[in-house]
Amino acid sequence: MLHFEEEQKIRRKMEDLKQLLANLGSIAIAFSGGVDSTFLLKVAYEVLEEKAIAITAQSSSFPRRELEEAKTFCQKEGVSQVIFPFHELEIEGFEQNPPNRCYLCKKTFLKKVQQIAAEKEIAYVAEGSNIDDEKDYRPGMKAVEELGIISPLRKVGLSKQEIRFLSRELELDTWEKPSFACLSSRFPYGESITKEKLARVEQAEQLLLDLGFSQFRVRIHGDMARIEVLPEEFPKLIQEENRQQVIEQLKAYGFAYIAMDLVGYRMGSMNEVL
Repeated sequence: MLHFEEEQKIRRKMEDLKQLLANLGSIAIAFSGGVDSTFLLKVAYEVLEEKAIAITAQSSSFPRRELEEAKTFCQKEGVSQVIFPFHELEIEGFEQNPPNRCYLCKKTFLKKVQQIAAEKEIAYVAEGSNIDDEKDYRPGMKAVEELGIISPLRKVGLSKQEIRFLSRELELDTWEKPSFACLSSRFPYGESITKEKLARVEQAEQLLLDLGFSQFRVRIHGDMARIEVLPEEFPKLIQEENRQQVIEQLKAYGFAYIAMDLVGYRMGSMNEVL
């Protein structure tokens, strides 16, 4: 429960966001269907109507589930959406998974978004990072800055918790959606990324979602899956029926070893070695 002063502060940020968007005149949002970009797109469309569009990539690092949810949202809200095929594995250096992999990918992706926006005569391109993203190693933000992409949620100082609060007020289903990052972030730096491995991770995480886990990651280390769930959900993971199902399914997906991370889910655990 938020105090009155906290609510007022959040609502002022919301008004700042609306004013910022109104001043832009037209905007194309790099839309993934996650908590942040869904909230940003909803507000932008309320302010700018048909002058706010969504641009979404269809790629191996983007689960089919997420793509379908993004499409459904735009159809429901009446937002114009452009979906384009994005082959991140063809980006030079991407497959080798260097520490700046996210930069290489994001720069190529955002250039394509800018190209589509220009073709649609949209003046600005925006992405949905919030101020909490500044706490983690985010090489992709360098690409955002270099290309002049706007980050409205960061600019007005909105945090993830505040975005969830406002999303709930807007009756967005995503207000309690688990945080998500592209599947390529499940690989330790230096381990090659392939379409087959990405599919393996997608299947494994879909299983955890189907089993009802609220926030999780399946990190891939060669033939081993390192499962991160919230510490309060450890008992659920090792409950015999769930444990056996996870073991059997992940082995069927191609993992030889399955391990539970005793630290539990946390953002950017692959960056802890940097």
